[in-house]
Amino acid sequence: MDYVNLGRSGLKVSPLCLGTMNFGPLTSEEDSFAIMDRAHELGINFFDSANVYGRQVGRGATEQIVGRWFAQGGQRREKTVIATKLYGSMGDWPNEGLLSALNIRRACDASLKRLQTDYIDIYQAHHIDRDTPFEEFWEAMEVLRQQGKILYVGSSNFAGWHLAKAQETAKQRNIFGLVTEQSHYNLLTRTVELEVLPAAEDYGIGVIPWSPLASGLLGGVLRKLDKNRSAADHMVRELEKHRDKIEQYEQFCDELGEDPANVSLAWLLTRPAVASPIIGPRTMEQLEGSLRALEIQLDDKALARLDEIFPGHRTAPEDYAW
Repeated sequence: MDYVNLGRSGLKVSPLCLGTMNFGPLTSEEDSFAIMDRAHELGINFFDSANVYGRQVGRGATEQIVGRWFAQGGQRREKTVIATKLYGSMGDWPNEGLLSALNIRRACDASLKRLQTDYIDIYQAHHIDRDTPFEEFWEAMEVLRQQGKILYVGSSNFAGWHLAKAQETAKQRNIFGLVTEQSHYNLLTRTVELEVLPAAEDYGIGVIPWSPLASGLLGGVLRKLDKNRSAADHMVRELEKHRDKIEQYEQFCDELGEDPANVSLAWLLTRPAVASPIIGPRTMEQLEGSLRALEIQLDDKALARLDEIFPGHRTAPEDYAW
C-alpha cells in the first residue's frame, strides 16, 4: 500500500477510505467486524463514519459498531485514522443538529462515547450550516482541539466559496483550517470540477469523493441486471436516464479488461486534489475487489475516452465564460 498525505497535512492515509455507512443497516455487526479486520490486513488505515449513520436501526448505530470493534483491542484504534461527521439531527429537540458551538460540543462528546475512543482524527462538518458563522464554527473546533478531542477538521458537501471562506477565516485566527473536503464526485457527477476541486487544490485540502460508483451505476450495473441480481433492481429507473453512457462505459471497460467499478475508482485517483475515494463495501468480496483499482494505470488515451463518454467541466469561469 502506497500511503498518501491527506491534503497539505503530514497525515498519511491509504488511497482508499473504508466507508462504514452500510454497517448496521445492510451489513451485520459480525460481517462489519470482519470487513474492518480485513481492511487492516490489506493496508487500509482510513475509515469514515458519521453520527447519523445507522438509519433504520437507529442513528448512531454505525459509530457504535466501530466502537465495539475498537474495544476488542489488538491496536485496532491505534492503526486507524478515524473520520466522523456531525450536522444531521440526532433528535427532535433544538440544537441537536447543525453546527452551532453547542451542538459541536455535544455531538463530539456523543461520538467519542459511541466510538469508544478519547479522540477523533478528523472531525467533519457533514454539510454547510448557513446560519452559523465560521467564526463560531472555528472557535468551537479550536476548543475541541485544545481539549485533545479532535486532531483535524474537515468539511463535506461545501461549495468552493465555502471552502475559501472557511480557510480565510481560519487564517485570520492563525489556525490550520480544513484538511479535507468530502464531495459527491464520480464520472457521472462532475460538478465539483467547476470550483470545489480548484479551491481544494489551491488551499491544500484533500478531497475524499463519496459515492464514487454513483450508487452502483458505475459498478457494472448492466451485467448485474443481465444476471437478475436483486441488488441491482433499485437502479433500473436511474439507469434509464444514463443508459447510453453506461453502455459505452461498460464496453470500454471490457476493452480494458477491467471491472467497471475499479476503473471508476482508478479514474478518481487521477483527479487533482483527490486523496482517497470512499468505498462502502457491503461484503468482503466488494472490499477485496476494490484493491484492484490501485493497480490500474489509465493512460492519456483512456482518460480522453472517459471524458468523451462522461464530459466533465473546465475550471470556472472558463467553463461558462471566455
